[in-house]
Amino acid sequence: MFRPALLAVLACAAVIAPAATRADDNMRCGTRLVSVGEGKDKVRALCGEPNDVAFVGTIGRRSVPTSPGTTRYGDYDYGFYGPAWVEQPVEVWTYNFGSSKLLRKLRFVGDQLVEIRTDGYGY
Repeated sequence: MFRPALLAVLACAAVIAPAATRADDNMRCGTRLVSVGEGKDKVRALCGEPNDVAFVGTIGRRSVPTSPGTTRYGDYDYGFYGPAWVEQPVEVWTYNFGSSKLLRKLRFVGDQLVEIRTDGYGY
């Protein structure tokens, strides 16, 4: 008797849940949209200068080899022998859109946007 109703609720939850998890992958700057995976230059062009830039540290990431003895990092090829790890800077940019909106914290590893978080209300 309650089974069709329960199935309908579970189906709705399954459809809505993935959309809710993807909401933090984007940030709106006026009418423009910034997404995870974009570069610093594009974010700066779409949203303007951040209110604060914090250097968090560096992180070692595995680079993508293109051929034996050559490592590809971004648009550049580096030839070397040894471990294929590259130290990349980690920065957190803070955008304040006013006291009625939440602060946005964007985390960059190297030049790539990897995370968008919300913080308390702006000032």
